[in-house]
Amino acid sequence: MNKNLYIGNLPAKVTEEDLKANFSEVGKVLTVNVIKDKFTGLSRGFGFVEMETEEAAKEAIQRFNGGQLLGNTITVNEAHPKRDSEGGRGGGGFRSGRGGGGRRY
Repeated sequence: MNKNLYIGNLPAKVTEEDLKANFSEVGKVLTVNVIKDKFTGLSRGFGFVEMETEEAAKEAIQRFNGGQLLGNTITVNEAHPKRDSEGGRGGGGFRSGRGGGGRRY
């Protein structure tokens, strides 16, 4: 198990300080990152907390998963590294078709 936790269903007005205060109850918090909407500055509903030890991370999951934070029932589980998605939207590439796809002057 790693020490990084995913926190889901966060209230829109939650702050990193709120999360740090909450998770500090089970151990030392190294980093907190609430993912925010770039236009409103409000939480997008999830974030990440890095605990100092794996034991503290396990305790945080047991204690806070399904618990309340500012009126929302939050989910807490082990964060997994972001995967490179294969498929989905293609980037660049060659487009075939009529007209050759070149610039027209």
